[in-house]
Amino acid sequence: MPYGRRRSVRDDGAGRAGSLRRAAVPAGAVLFVGSLVTVYFLLPLDRLGPHRPVLSWTVFVLVLAAVAALILRQIHEVLIDRPGTRPGLAIPVLMALSVLVFAGGYYVLSRQPGEITGLSTRVDALYFTLVTLATIGYGDITPHGQSARIVTVLQILYTFVFLTAAGAALSRRVRMLMGQGGAGRPDGRP
Repeated sequence: MPYGRRRSVRDDGAGRAGSLRRAAVPAGAVLFVGSLVTVYFLLPLDRLGPHRPVLSWTVFVLVLAAVAALILRQIHEVLIDRPGTRPGLAIPVLMALSVLVFAGGYYVLSRQPGEITGLSTRVDALYFTLVTLATIGYGDITPHGQSARIVTVLQILYTFVFLTAAGAALSRRVRMLMGQGGAGRPDGRP
């Protein structure tokens, strides 16, 4: 460069190398969510259900509680803005995992006659979970049994409390990053 200053790749995350790293991280999160969806379709959920109600409820409650605890931890990370953490990436993954946990629960419940009408596949369960999450309610799949209605009410409450708080924390994180000119955290992390 005879007429200008020579450019160099900086080690603080700026420049072309930093841009590639920042672009790779969300792509990794998308791949991870894709892996979670694949696992959802491959899990042997048929081993749970009406023939093992205690095990089914225990697994559902423990996994849901663990995801809720992880969401709360990520919300805390956003609120204290701890250096070296990436809650902006973990929160969407945990939100997707929450949807898959409820979809798995609905799929298992659908194995019990009379609980949920119109739900017979994992795609149906995922569809019903998203329709309930979005509060659309087309009426093509309906919870008739008491257990299905309890899980549906639990999903609605879980959405109001955990997913709404997670979305607000994620929004706060994005606003914080945008307030810094999109350059990321002061320590150079996205």
